[in-house]
Amino acid sequence: MLCHDSHSPYYRTPAGPVPAGTPVKFRFACDDAESVVLRTWMGEERAYAMRFDGASVWETTVTMPESTGLMWYDFIIYHADGHTWRYGAPEDDLGGEGHVCDGYLHSFRITLYDRNWKTPSWMHGANIYQIFPDRFFKAPTQSVDTSRGRRMHKEWDEDLFPMRERENGSMDFYGGTLNGIREKIPYLQQMGITVLYLNPVFQSMHNHHYDTGDYTKIDPLLGNIADFDALCRACEAAGIHVMLDGVFSHTGQDSVYFNAFGHYNSIGAAQSEKSPYYPWYSFEQYPSRYRCWWGDASLPECRKDDPSYQDFMFRDREGIVPRWLLEGADAWRLDVADELTMDFLRKLKTSARKAKHDAVVLGEVWEDASCKEAYGELRCYCTGDTLDTVMNYPLREAILSFVMGRSTAGDLARLVRHQAEVYPAPFRYSLMNLLGSHDRARVLNVLADKECRDMPRTQQHKVKLTKAEYALAAARYRTCIDLICALPGCPTVYYGDEAGMTGCSDPFCRRPFPWGREDRDLQRYVADKLTAHHRSSVLRTGHCEVEAPDDDTLRIRRFMLDGRDALGHKTSVKGEETFVIRRDV
Repeated sequence: MLCHDSHSPYYRTPAGPVPAGTPVKFRFACDDAESVVLRTWMGEERAYAMRFDGASVWETTVTMPESTGLMWYDFIIYHADGHTWRYGAPEDDLGGEGHVCDGYLHSFRITLYDRNWKTPSWMHGANIYQIFPDRFFKAPTQSVDTSRGRRMHKEWDEDLFPMRERENGSMDFYGGTLNGIREKIPYLQQMGITVLYLNPVFQSMHNHHYDTGDYTKIDPLLGNIADFDALCRACEAAGIHVMLDGVFSHTGQDSVYFNAFGHYNSIGAAQSEKSPYYPWYSFEQYPSRYRCWWGDASLPECRKDDPSYQDFMFRDREGIVPRWLLEGADAWRLDVADELTMDFLRKLKTSARKAKHDAVVLGEVWEDASCKEAYGELRCYCTGDTLDTVMNYPLREAILSFVMGRSTAGDLARLVRHQAEVYPAPFRYSLMNLLGSHDRARVLNVLADKECRDMPRTQQHKVKLTKAEYALAAARYRTCIDLICALPGCPTVYYGDEAGMTGCSDPFCRRPFPWGREDRDLQRYVADKLTAHHRSSVLRTGHCEVEAPDDDTLRIRRFMLDGRDALGHKTSVKGEETFVIRRDV
């Protein structure tokens, strides 16, 4: 018998992530060995002889290093006959019960985080609503410029303009505004929303606004700074926090800073090597060849290590990061966070917290944020010095896969336990648990197995769900909502998903909100679930246990333990909530 289960507090105490410097007890079950050694690695290899209890268990206690990061460990088993075995983690790197390794050894790991790190309490178990601003609600704003290829739809309910295959509809506008969002705050309250996540709102050429033209200005098609201030004040009065989308890895080619077309009254980097913005970019052959985001020439990449760029972003009060927090925002969601350097992220978080002590910095990271390899560097984003939390794409994939019958309840439970093992509670209970988003096909299309990824855009435009497909997708979506409202983190809704919106990937996932044509039953279901989640301390911050009674059923138990919640806060709340969620594929 050989066993170490990193998901079990018996084999590792305390279980899960620990503050740096914490003593941790390790146990290894083995009834046939001369000796067992715990091998660790964190910059250097160390070995610890384990003590035998005389029956079947070996154990030792090791005080973790004072530095934050990942501590790796495995076991070496020595037998009296001279054989030596190595025991490591499962090959999927999701932790749990390990095995003897004959070839490549996967080590177990422990996340060591800053013991003084705290995420703002308003983010723990928040209900998030993501809005693509041009497509939510239209309200009057000032006269705007629709030149340079921009096209404005005359009617809110009309479909996207027809487009050729290489077009993506990014120059089509419906007229949604910040004032329009403000008018719909009562709707957000009815939905139980506590965080409003806005896709980019800064001046730029395209409707997605990920090609920033001027970080200091609201795009005139969405409103102005007075409208932004009014929205933030109204949200605050309604108990809703505002999260902005920060696109800091690149700017627009058509921007104050690069100014490739001379549309701005500035000397951009593409116009002169003496431009103050020239050091922000990396030119290979001036001015036509330069580093750009994923080879897209319209999105020149910024040098995150450039002192003048960092000063522009982080300067006290005047830098972009503090400026918009002081203007009324409460958080930054960082686009492609893994394309920002760790140094940049550390300075960004410091700048944000200096401007607003309870600001949140959330990153777009698609993989396991405790152990992400980016640009030849192994990064751990959950030690307290860079990101407060991330978008939870692994959970999204696991939930969709389970609900669609492509994986088992046991697979989903395993992913949930893994995240509990590697994500510190402040990080885990602030995760953005999303199902839909602006750059994915609508979740109802996904759940109907009708993403149409390989279909030309000209054909995707016409894709509709049949009544039977819609009914199946809506039923599955309810199950998805049940899951994200029962698990730790922040249930997140992409605008219109709750109303029954459908569509393939962008731009078809960005149609205008169907006011007056919503699926009222689905809308009420989502609102009831989110409201119940918001009102329950147990669901927002309670401990969580998951198990899979069978392949189709997940049992989730939420509870307080010894008068404390999962973040260690004292609570007078008692009782527990248990959910038995069964898929119907």
